[in-house]
Amino acid sequence: MPVQPQGRASGQKVTGDEAAPGGVTAPPFPDADLMYIVDLLPPAEQARYQEIRDFLQSRIRAASIDYWNREEFPFGLLAELGKYGLGGLQTDGTSKLFKGLMYVEVARADVSLSALVGIHNELIVGMIDQLGSEEQKARWLPGLTALTQIGAFALTEPDHGSDIAGGLATTARLEGGEWVISGAKRWIGAGTIADFALVWARDVADQQIKGFIVETDRPGYTATKIANKIGLRIMQNADIVLDEVRIPQSNLLPGATDFSKANELLRDSRAWVGWQAAGIQLAAFDVARSYSLERKQFGKELARFQLIQQQLAEILGNASASLSLMAQLARIQEDGKLEMVQAAMAKSTTTRLARASVAMGRSLMGGNGISSDYEMGKLFGDAEVLYTYEGSYEINSLIVARAVTGKSAFV
Repeated sequence: MPVQPQGRASGQKVTGDEAAPGGVTAPPFPDADLMYIVDLLPPAEQARYQEIRDFLQSRIRAASIDYWNREEFPFGLLAELGKYGLGGLQTDGTSKLFKGLMYVEVARADVSLSALVGIHNELIVGMIDQLGSEEQKARWLPGLTALTQIGAFALTEPDHGSDIAGGLATTARLEGGEWVISGAKRWIGAGTIADFALVWARDVADQQIKGFIVETDRPGYTATKIANKIGLRIMQNADIVLDEVRIPQSNLLPGATDFSKANELLRDSRAWVGWQAAGIQLAAFDVARSYSLERKQFGKELARFQLIQQQLAEILGNASASLSLMAQLARIQEDGKLEMVQAAMAKSTTTRLARASVAMGRSLMGGNGISSDYEMGKLFGDAEVLYTYEGSYEINSLIVARAVTGKSAFV
């Protein structure tokens, strides 16, 4: 049978000698926060963090597995996430560290939903709040922050990913007081279920890349789900076709009239993936530790074998290093000093460590490690997506190296 979560993963606050559900003694450090990163939060944020963490572990973690297997979106769970304020992290006035730790804990419960929550806050709510008109804010932000409405961030194209800044082919032209949008987008998260897409298109008049709100029920907007993914299977990624889609002139975001604005948002969302990578590693540790304490081979628990202990220590070491790096990045963000080099280094480093951590977790669990029923197989697939999206590992590495050498390796 699949291993049940231990310690606070069950939604209970327990410490070393208390009994977890099923009569199993909970291990020390149930939250696995050996560096006491959560203690850096002020008391009110610590209390809110614990409340949301308990909800995510008790309600979301186990429930997400069937949806992941079926590649279906859990609309009911989305409403519950909204009730806990996870749709308004970008605008609720909490600290950068709190917001980051929320991304960690959603990823710890399910990486797909953490992708939705992160993109929603960093790229949708953030873009409308920072770059939208007062009319656009009034129309969209209340529903977005409650998670009763969602948006899709439509930048990547079928033929342009890493080179999107120079190669973006989707066009916008002003005609008769309306914008006419034509082109195609690919890998757009929530593209099939969103109320609107934030579409980046090149204005044919001045060749500038601009941002537009395109409601998904407009004629000419077509979204097709991308199926058979090995990871983030709950996230409804889409191929989008924009066939002469007409929108009001007022749907242009006034603050998004060149690509530099998109680049600022992408910097912050790149950093956000680092929080996801820390979260997936803590999830891998949770699953692997629980399994090693319950599974017996050769007459004793796996946790008593040296090789198993070494893997557990390395997974937790990777997770703690990632979490500590991200906590420092949050401080840099609070000081307004975050640049693309720090975001790229955080994203590339933490996702590299995440890939290694879930591989060790899968190995530790043997054959059961390849099954999503035991969670590790699910994490194994999801880690590959983190390693690739929001700028691939290689692209982010080149961004860092360019910054510290002054030499560009981009063609």
